[in-house]
Amino acid sequence: MARPRFLPDNMTLLLLAVVVTASLLPCTGQVAEVFDGLTTFMIGLLFFMHGAKLSREAVVAGFTHWKLHVTVLLCTFALFPLVGLAFKPLLTPFITPELYLGLLFLCVLPSTVQSSIAFTSVARGNVPAAICAASASNLLGIFLTPLLVGALVVAHEGAGHSSLDSILKIVYQLLLPFVAGQIARPWIGRWIERNKSWLKFVDQSSILLVVYVAFSEAVVQGLWHQVPMSMLVALLVINAVLLALIMALTTYGSRRLGFSKEDEITIVFCGSKKSLASGVPMAKVLFSSGAIGMVLLPVMLFHQLQLMVCAVLAARYGARQEEVEAAVASESGGD
Repeated sequence: MARPRFLPDNMTLLLLAVVVTASLLPCTGQVAEVFDGLTTFMIGLLFFMHGAKLSREAVVAGFTHWKLHVTVLLCTFALFPLVGLAFKPLLTPFITPELYLGLLFLCVLPSTVQSSIAFTSVARGNVPAAICAASASNLLGIFLTPLLVGALVVAHEGAGHSSLDSILKIVYQLLLPFVAGQIARPWIGRWIERNKSWLKFVDQSSILLVVYVAFSEAVVQGLWHQVPMSMLVALLVINAVLLALIMALTTYGSRRLGFSKEDEITIVFCGSKKSLASGVPMAKVLFSSGAIGMVLLPVMLFHQLQLMVCAVLAARYGARQEEVEAAVASESGGD
C-alpha cells in the first residue's frame, strides 16, 4: 500500500527518533569522540560509493541542454541565497541568529539527486536533464557551498570566515573520496548497481550518526531552552513560505524563458529542492560541533516539507500530462 502523501517518509521518522534519543540520552565524553570519528569515516565511505555509482556518460550526455542546467544552478546557488538574505529583516524577530544562519546554510546547499529525479519522472518531465542537473548541482556544491557559506556568514555576522579552510576540508573529506569512487567505478560500478541497498544504508546511517552527535552536543549546551516550540512553529512557517516562493519563481520564470512543459517540470523539481544528504556532512565540516544542531534544524524541516509538497505537485503535473496526451490521441483518432 502506498504511503499517504502527507505522512512523513521513513527517513524523517528515523531522524525524529534520533533527535528524541539525543535529547534524552545525549552522547558525551569519549563516546562522543568515538562517534565523531565514526561519522567522519562513514561520510567518506558515502561519497566514495556515490562516486562509484554516478555514470559519467549520463552526465556528459545531459550537458547538451546547457540553458536548462544554467537555470537550475542559478536557482540553487543564486536565487535561493538572495531570497534568504532578503528575508533577514522579517525573520530576526522570530528566530535566533543561529537558526537564521541555518536558514542561510539551507539556501546554499545543492539540489537533491534521487528525489529530484523521482519526482520529475512521476510528473512526466525531462528525466535525462534532471539526472544531469541534479548531479551537476551536487558536484558544484562541493565547491560553491563552502564559498557561499563564507560570503553569507560575512554578510550575516560582519566577521571574516575562512572559506579556503572550508574548501580544503570539503576537498579531502568529501571530494577526494568521491574522485576515488569515480576512479574505482570500472571495477566496482556494477557491484554498486546490484547492491544499491548498501549505498542507501551507508547514506542513511551517516546522516543519522551526524545528526545524533550534533544534537547530543546541542542538547548538552541547552538547545531546547534556546528553541521553544513557538520558535519551531515559526521556523516551519518560514520554510513553507521560502519553498512556496521558490517554486512559484521557478514555475513562472521557466515559462517566461520559453521552456517546454517537460523542462519546466525539471527546473521546478531540481531548482527548488535542497539536499539533506549533502547538507548533513557539509555542516559537520563547515561548522563547529556546538553549532551543527541549530544549523541543521531548518534543513531537516525543509527536507520533510519539500517531500510532501513535491509529492502532491508531481502527481498533479503527471495527471495533467496524461490528460493532454489523451486529448491529443482522441483528436488524432477523430481525423
